[in-house]
Amino acid sequence: MTTNSVSGIPILFEDGEALVIDKPGGLPIERPRAGGRCLEDHFDALKLGFQRAPMPVHRIDTDTSGCLLLARNPKALKRFSAAFEARQVEKTYIGVVAGELAEESGTVELALAKISSADAGWKMIAAKKGKPAITHWRRLSVQDGLSVVEFRPLTGRTHQIRIHAAAGLGFALLGDPVYGTPDPRARRTMLHASALAIPRENKPPVMATAPLPADMRALGLDWNE
Repeated sequence: MTTNSVSGIPILFEDGEALVIDKPGGLPIERPRAGGRCLEDHFDALKLGFQRAPMPVHRIDTDTSGCLLLARNPKALKRFSAAFEARQVEKTYIGVVAGELAEESGTVELALAKISSADAGWKMIAAKKGKPAITHWRRLSVQDGLSVVEFRPLTGRTHQIRIHAAAGLGFALLGDPVYGTPDPRARRTMLHASALAIPRENKPPVMATAPLPADMRALGLDWNE
């Protein structure tokens, strides 16, 4: 386990086949169509002496900060991808929702489907004929009209936590421009991938935790992490 930083990207875990980085919120993984900076700009620096550039095993939204797993060779990429497909990966997120949750914990099980239009572009919706999606959640704190929530998704659908917050909990994530409303307290969607654990055969698991970013700490919400 390491806490080095390369090219401004904190490294949370490193060994011969894996890197886990703390991706900054607002940084896309791939180059946007309109151009601009992205995580790909840092791949050469993230080689860390290896010949190959590391490859993202999964995706988190541009706005989402925190743990992102990179594979350092094709074989590792294949094994890690299979672990995600088999739902063997433990993922923990911390989110701030724009409302006060009355319940302490629960599970949202809403299938998700993608819709698109020429005017509004694409987004995900809860739909019976969509792909199954399950998220466990636990309320950590309620304060000033906001709730801090720990999310543990069992599946990895696009925008899963964002939709499950809005449609399942009844409150969108603070700052979510698609499923919520603009809020002066948040410049981005307040969602952070706080922990990741991936089992491996004949090796210790890949495990990493990412500290809460400054913009979420600045909200001044108190809870026991």
